[in-house]
Amino acid sequence: MKKAILVLTVLFTTMSLTAQETSPYVSVSGEGIVKVVPDQVFIKVRVENQGKSAQEVKQLNDKAIDQVLKYAKSMDVAKKDINTEYINLNKNYDYQTKEYHYVANQSISILLKDLDNYTEFTQGLLNAGINRIDGVEFRSTEIEKYKTQARIAAVKDAKKKADEFASALGMSVGKALFINEAGGVSAPQPVYRMEMAKASFSDSGSMETIAVGEMAIKAEVSIRFELK
Repeated sequence: MKKAILVLTVLFTTMSLTAQETSPYVSVSGEGIVKVVPDQVFIKVRVENQGKSAQEVKQLNDKAIDQVLKYAKSMDVAKKDINTEYINLNKNYDYQTKEYHYVANQSISILLKDLDNYTEFTQGLLNAGINRIDGVEFRSTEIEKYKTQARIAAVKDAKKKADEFASALGMSVGKALFINEAGGVSAPQPVYRMEMAKASFSDSGSMETIAVGEMAIKAEVSIRFELK
């Protein structure tokens, strides 16, 4: 008798699972995009010097970094918005000259909170002694608010698609059974003109070195809706 009850229980459970699996549903994806004009820029710069002694290249780097930090302070950049990314000192051997030389590198990241000062600021950094601008990333101080807006837009887009499918089948959309989010934030890449390094500061008034454009904040979702 117990065995018969067990068999019936297993059979009932299997039938229930089968019924759930065959319940009609529709799976759709949705995308939400919010265009935002950035209000900050994150800049990575580098100072690099080469010489015949470690002390020489370190002194050259230290002098340039000191000038960079003083210049950033003069432009009202807060200390918390300036960070050292890395410091390297390497000893290299030149097989042609049969001599050793040293290369010192130091990378600094700076958060500039006034985009209007970007051109003047980067030119000032070059004058202070940086050798390279390794990267520029545009940012928004209200990024989380815009991410929320993008998510809501993505869900609405998915619901719209589900309604269209259901209507074509003569059905209606019920509750959401499953939702998954994927995606991120993409930002425009600036156009940095290397001629700027050769231009004098006095001639830079008419030079434009970046095209800011807009940040496209995108959210993507996959949703499974019940069909009724």
